[in-house]
Amino acid sequence: MTLNAEQRATAARLLREAEHHVAPTEPLSSLLPGLDLTDAYAIQRDNIARRLADGASVVGHKVGLTSAAMQRLLGVGEPDFGHLLDDMVHRDGAPVFAGHYCRPRIEPEICFRLARPLLGPDITVQDVLDATDAVAPTLEIVDSRIRDWKITLVDTVADNASSAGLICGPWTALADVPDLVSVTVDLLVDGVCVASGSGREVLGHPAAAVAWLANTLAAFGTTLPPGDIVLPGAMTEAPFVTAGQRVEGHFSGLGPVSTSFV
Repeated sequence: MTLNAEQRATAARLLREAEHHVAPTEPLSSLLPGLDLTDAYAIQRDNIARRLADGASVVGHKVGLTSAAMQRLLGVGEPDFGHLLDDMVHRDGAPVFAGHYCRPRIEPEICFRLARPLLGPDITVQDVLDATDAVAPTLEIVDSRIRDWKITLVDTVADNASSAGLICGPWTALADVPDLVSVTVDLLVDGVCVASGSGREVLGHPAAAVAWLANTLAAFGTTLPPGDIVLPGAMTEAPFVTAGQRVEGHFSGLGPVSTSFV
C-alpha cells in the first residue's frame, strides 16, 4: 500500500458521503495521487464492512471491465470486482428511485447462481459451469460516486467497482440454457433498442469472468460459497438512465427483465 491508514479512511469517508448525499466527490486518484490498486481494494472492503455492520449482507460479487472497449478506455488489461449486497437487489418489474443515484447507467448481464463453492487459484470455465445451478437475465445499475464519471481504475475499484444495484429476472436451470456465449440481448429504453450484444462480449465467455473472480478472490483468502450470485460483466455498452425511463433487457433463451426509473 502507498497510502497510510488515515488517508485510506479519508477516501472511504468521501465515497460514503458522496453516496449518502448523492453528491459526487472529486476523483480519489487526483486527491490522493499515491493511491494504488491495493489501497483501492482496501478502501472498498472498509466501506463494505461498514455496511455489513449496519445490517446489510453480501449476496455475491460483480465483475467489471470485462469488455475490450472498457479495458482500453481505462488503460487496463484485466477486470475488477465489487460486492453485491442484499439492499442493492430490486424485484423484476418494480420501480427504482433514480434519486438514490448520482448518475446511473444500466448494463444487461447474465447472472450466475452457484450451487457449489468455487475456490481459486486454478478455476476454469468448466469448473464454473459445473458449479452453477442457474442463470438469470439481469440489469445492473452502475453508478459512480466520482464526479462526472472521471474515473481511473483505482477510482472505480475503491468505489465498489461502480456497482449500485441490480434487477434480476427469473432463474433458468443452466442445463436448459443455450451455450452462454451465444445468448444475445437487446437493451431497450422506452421501447427503443439502444444496444445489442452477446455473451461473447464478456471475456469471450461469461463463465471466464466468474473464473477470473474466483481466482482473484483466492489472493484475499475468499471463497465463492454456494448460493452466491455473480454478475460477470456487461454484454453491451452502458447508457445513462434518468427518472421517467423504462428499461428492458430481452435475452435469447433467458427471457426479459425490466424496471422503471421514477
